[in-house]
Amino acid sequence: MSRYVYKKPDLGEGTVSAEVVEWKVKVGDAVKEDQIIAEVMTDKAAVEIPAPVSGRVVSITGQPGDMVAVGSELIAFDTSGALPVDVPAAPAKNSAPATQSAVPARAAPAVTAPSAVTAARVMASPATRRKAHVAGVDLSTVNGTGPGGRISAQDLESVIAGKAGATAGPAPRAARSGTEEIKVIGVRRVIAERMSAAKRNIPHFAYVEEVDVTELESLRQYLNGRQPKGTPSLTYLPFLVAALTRVLESFPQCNAVYDAERNLVVRHAAVHVGVATQTPDGLKVPVVRHAEARSLAELASEIRRVSEAARSNKASRDELVGSTITVTSLGRLGGIASTPVINAPEVAIIGVNKAVERPVVVNGAIAVRRIMNLSSSFDHRFVDGFDAAAMIQALKERLEHPATIFIQE
Repeated sequence: MSRYVYKKPDLGEGTVSAEVVEWKVKVGDAVKEDQIIAEVMTDKAAVEIPAPVSGRVVSITGQPGDMVAVGSELIAFDTSGALPVDVPAAPAKNSAPATQSAVPARAAPAVTAPSAVTAARVMASPATRRKAHVAGVDLSTVNGTGPGGRISAQDLESVIAGKAGATAGPAPRAARSGTEEIKVIGVRRVIAERMSAAKRNIPHFAYVEEVDVTELESLRQYLNGRQPKGTPSLTYLPFLVAALTRVLESFPQCNAVYDAERNLVVRHAAVHVGVATQTPDGLKVPVVRHAEARSLAELASEIRRVSEAARSNKASRDELVGSTITVTSLGRLGGIASTPVINAPEVAIIGVNKAVERPVVVNGAIAVRRIMNLSSSFDHRFVDGFDAAAMIQALKERLEHPATIFIQE
């Protein structure tokens, strides 16, 4: 046997180990070069590992949830083209052991004595029999009141009525029992660690403000009506991000990250917006880079692209790191208010709640306006409450008068 040992590769960015999330192969499998054999998780992103050679899997190291160090053996292959003698072929699922017959012995037919009820002849007219068949009633269970125990139409009707009455009420609720244990691995482990660290280390300051987006909704509908057929509709997010890039010019302390190792707050001129995205694996935050230099259409396109890449697990490591501020929205599930957790090491996160029509007072009269709340959190160590409130008020003004989003000042 020609044995090829593949060691855990260095995935960059100073990672010294990675968590095994899923093995795509098992011992005994024949694989081809570049075939995906495993998925591992660093602190930054999920990474698929391709096979370096073609061969048959001899051994693997680590089960889902285990950490494997860089440079340690990850998987070994037999590249000679023959099944290793020390690796038995996996038996077919549900196959019988070799020492036993795969064909079960045929059980002897059961012999039972006919009961008195079934042995007795049921007396009923053909019409009654047909009606019983349609209603699913076994006539042998019906008590006949006619001559000689004959089942009349009235006897059958009573049984059918009783059966309907019994099934008309709600079924009794059964008590449930049992538990399910789910190992916290992969993306879910990283989310748990980051959320715990963020809430433990960052003193969150929450600020909620309502925004009248009636004019913004009219502009959105107008622009969507001018889109070529088949073009995805504009959502509120690209407008919000465009307005945010303008506002942050006056509030650079909110477009910053905290470098704990050097005890420095790093303010960024560029606005790299993280877009919180729900995926089958959990919450991911792909990044729209240089949002300040993109048009509305470019922002909409890039938000869709990175969000879809995250959902389909195709986002690169670089697309999941480096944000300077994050926006998060649950769309129609956004509720009235929320308390988003800061995406460390950033110092601010902007939460978008659902937009709904509400009666409000406008110039002394009741009017129906489209209202949307912004629920945001700030790192109170570096962003004062006054500055946080002023920043959200400036963002509110841009969104309520959407033409100002596009005016060069």
